[in-house]
Amino acid sequence: MSKLDPYAALRIKEFNIFLFVRFLLVFGWSMQFIVIEWQVYSITKDPLSLGIIGLMEIIPAFSMALFAGHIVDQKEKRNLLALCTAAFSLISLGLFLLTSESVVGHWSTNAVLYSIYGLVFFGGFLRSFFGPTIFSLVALLVPKKIYPNAATWSTSTWKTASVSGALSAGFLISWIGVDNTLCLVFILVLLSLACTFLIKKKPILNKKIGEPVRESLKAGVQFVFQNKAILGVLTLDMIAVLFGGTVAILSVFAQDVLEVGPEGFGLLNASISMGSIVTMFLTTYIPINKNTGKKMLISVFIFGLSIIAFGLSSIFWVSLLALFISGAADGISMVIRQTILQLKTPDDMRGRVSSVNSMFVGSSNELGAFESGLAAKLIGPVAAVVFGGTMTLITVVGTGIANPILLDLDLTKEIEDYEKEE
Repeated sequence: MSKLDPYAALRIKEFNIFLFVRFLLVFGWSMQFIVIEWQVYSITKDPLSLGIIGLMEIIPAFSMALFAGHIVDQKEKRNLLALCTAAFSLISLGLFLLTSESVVGHWSTNAVLYSIYGLVFFGGFLRSFFGPTIFSLVALLVPKKIYPNAATWSTSTWKTASVSGALSAGFLISWIGVDNTLCLVFILVLLSLACTFLIKKKPILNKKIGEPVRESLKAGVQFVFQNKAILGVLTLDMIAVLFGGTVAILSVFAQDVLEVGPEGFGLLNASISMGSIVTMFLTTYIPINKNTGKKMLISVFIFGLSIIAFGLSSIFWVSLLALFISGAADGISMVIRQTILQLKTPDDMRGRVSSVNSMFVGSSNELGAFESGLAAKLIGPVAAVVFGGTMTLITVVGTGIANPILLDLDLTKEIEDYEKEE
């Protein structure tokens, strides 16, 4: 198999099944997120309520992350993914019922709102297991020599599902209503659950089964903090996501700033992911192994600039372009981050390292959503977005100065070593 083969990972049947399962899950989750954001803001007309959604998810996701990583490293991955998916279906079913006429017509607004927050909280708990499980399973489906290619396709699939889910949600809200859209999400999750069982059970590579939780968690955290490349890339992405959480208040821009309705709301969300998809597919042909650290810093810097441009724009197509560029830059940084993690993480620690990653980056999405919602309420949505983009630029410059190991990071030798493996 040629080392330049952009379809290397796609030649493995189980990896294709995995990609299909992940597409269905992310497509459904993306639709669900957009619909709930729209519904909550429509109910409250308060941008802070959007921030509370992020807060409700980050509390369990962050607090459970390390423990979830320990569990993932100790358990069989295919069945764990199936269990997480089954639990996700219950959340989707609950949200569908909460937006149905039988509930909306008989429950108070606060009762519906607080119930939505409760299910989002349960989703945050569940998400702490999803990330490490998926990250660990990828490494069991493909040989090490094509980890970078598999990471690119996995991330591209995630973003493709995000863009199509976001775009579909905006139109489906208008066409079939909030409740029917969430019913569709429930059906998609059930389909993904059925397809999960087409993947065979995988061996548990952790040689320390039964290791005390405290020692296990300590080892995972120590590994991340001792590896300057991993620590640097996680810290950079964490701050960028924290202050660049524009997505959380897009419904405010769609309804009150740009006044483009649910269809425009869907396009705004989709434009971000479209940019990511384009660049991530390009990285399957254009290697990111040379000057990896510099490329990471440049991509996040461009992300910050585009966020500022979006905040200052009052023209719909300009806003779409700015978000597209932000997604393109974010796509590059995500591929680089996932490649670094896959190449530099030992097999028996993937769950715990992925959990630390979720604490740094994943939880920052929700904390960033809360920050964006709070800032939008205090200083207005435009100022909030410009402030976030500015903080991202400052972070990139600071990281480049403070972490020369990340600045000089190059993965050429490591990737070549993996490609030589039989």
